[in-house]
Amino acid sequence: MSRGMKIGLGIVMVALVLGGTVAYRINRKKHAGTEVRMEQVTRRDLVSAVTASGKIEAKTSVDISADITGRIIRIAVREGDRVTKGQFLLQIDPAQYQAAVSRAQGVVASTEATLAQTRASLDQAERAWKRARELSQLGPNLITPESAEQAQTAYEVAQATYQATRAQLEQSRASLQEARDNLAKTRLTSPITGRVVRLAVEEGEVAVPGTFSRETGLLMTIADLSVILGKVQVDETDVVRLSPNDSVQVTIDAYPDTSFVGRVTKISHSAKLTATQTASGSNDRAVDFDVEVTLENPPRDVRPDLSCTARIVTDTRSQVLSIPIIALTVRDDERLPNESDPNVDTTRLRRPEHETEGVFVVRGGEATFRPVKVGIAGDEYFEVRDGLRGGETIVAGTYQAIRDLRDGARVTPADTTKRKAAET
Repeated sequence: MSRGMKIGLGIVMVALVLGGTVAYRINRKKHAGTEVRMEQVTRRDLVSAVTASGKIEAKTSVDISADITGRIIRIAVREGDRVTKGQFLLQIDPAQYQAAVSRAQGVVASTEATLAQTRASLDQAERAWKRARELSQLGPNLITPESAEQAQTAYEVAQATYQATRAQLEQSRASLQEARDNLAKTRLTSPITGRVVRLAVEEGEVAVPGTFSRETGLLMTIADLSVILGKVQVDETDVVRLSPNDSVQVTIDAYPDTSFVGRVTKISHSAKLTATQTASGSNDRAVDFDVEVTLENPPRDVRPDLSCTARIVTDTRSQVLSIPIIALTVRDDERLPNESDPNVDTTRLRRPEHETEGVFVVRGGEATFRPVKVGIAGDEYFEVRDGLRGGETIVAGTYQAIRDLRDGARVTPADTTKRKAAET
């Protein structure tokens, strides 16, 4: 055998060995199955919760606004001060309202004097009418009928004048009371005991009634911080799971290392619409509902409008069978057309009858889809109500593997070491 033939034979042998090795590896990989993460069905304590965000608010909060127009000449408190009920807060210039009271008092005095005059005239007219009537009864020649009629008419006119003057006096007294009320409104006092959490004006500014805008007429806000609420917005899909008195864990962004315990005390029955939805009348977007959470031991220096997050516990389960949330998947029950039946349109594609929730159970390296019924959902696991037994092995990841997995497919455990190394 020549040297060239030996070299050629060697090359052929190497190629055959390499080809066989590659084919062996391909065949081995093909029959080894899909790499998946597996987990056993075990018992765990589960907590179902709804998470929502919102702001801290005081249960009782009063906005102080002006009922009259006037220049602010004195502010007796500063933002952050504690105040008691009835404490003086702010003074509006009372000059024009004091003048109005003086004018009203003068009108009342004048009307009272006029009333006294009309009363005297009424008494005189009454006496004249009585004398004329007595003379008419004694004899027809003692007084003419015309004179008697004039006396009666004068008496009736005096009565009407007196009644009109009395009405004017009541009106003037009402105007005096209105002027006094307006004067009293120039001095504002605190309606509750609490803390000034907002001071929106300065001395020298003009206070105006907030008839058309609440913000325009706002002078200050006083809040009773003895009871603190966390007002959060819960999505419409979760609010139906809430109940009054549900336990809540509240975290306040200003206190990152502390959590506070609370209870659900109020669940809104109507959605909170945005300004855009209110203006357009459209409600095609997801809506939120206001939920009030009362904190049991809030921090002493807490302030309204601080951002907070509430984790509302809606249900709990103790030592129940559970599966990872990612393990639960959906498969369609499909019906194939009967090709032997001439009445069936075989050109139509197979269509799903309905979807079934379940997991892939691993036995002997083979994944079999099995329907299951689940209960509450924890942070990472579902409660299993029916379909699985403790200790069974199921496919628990990855999401892509579960989505592409078919009933009866071969599976192998994924190399967790490589996966953790890749994640790090």
